[in-house]
Amino acid sequence: MRSSYRDIKAIVLTRIRANIWPPGANLPGEIELAKEFGCARATVNRAMRELVDDGILERKRKAGTKVKSSPTRRAQFSIPIIREEITNTGADYRYVLLERQTITAPGWLRSRVEIPKGQKVLHLRCMHYAGRNPYQFEDRWINLAAVPNAAEYDFEDIGPNEWLVREVPFTDGELVFSATNASSEIANFLNTTDGTAIFTIERTTWLDKVNVTYARLYFSRDYKMTTRL
Repeated sequence: MRSSYRDIKAIVLTRIRANIWPPGANLPGEIELAKEFGCARATVNRAMRELVDDGILERKRKAGTKVKSSPTRRAQFSIPIIREEITNTGADYRYVLLERQTITAPGWLRSRVEIPKGQKVLHLRCMHYAGRNPYQFEDRWINLAAVPNAAEYDFEDIGPNEWLVREVPFTDGELVFSATNASSEIANFLNTTDGTAIFTIERTTWLDKVNVTYARLYFSRDYKMTTRL
């Protein structure tokens, strides 16, 4: 029976933990491992790539693959559907579209996500509620060159977060977490005082190096995010 890439990952991890391949040790080449495990070289390659992504191995051209001297653990994040995130708490979900406009991408956005000059974007501002309580203020920009269908969608009933997750794939993403002082407008929507520090996420996604969307998400007081290593 041929080994799957999951089988190979498990065996490699077992050998690392048993100190057969200690930190800094070079692993056999992919051809040799494929012969040992009775599988295609591509299967070994996938297992190795995932272990690199997991922070266990490191690969360098002409130097091969070796166990990292200081293996790292990476937190895994998924892009949640905000409606599901709220209903999972037991609260009723409510969504309000505050503003929708198609404009030429402003300079700061072009610089931030490398959109060409003159490119049209869809700017959306929305509120998400848990019952009667404000939960998230969403300020989102969608690149219409990457997502032309968004120009025809009204976003009155379904928010851009949920629509994009459902309709548009992405290959790369970036999340930036910070505490920002709420402007008077955002403070008003989130039912807090002007200047209050609030949890903020900047989320950017790309599809084959073309920007799909950039969003700033502002959360109400006491919001918590949990992930696992």
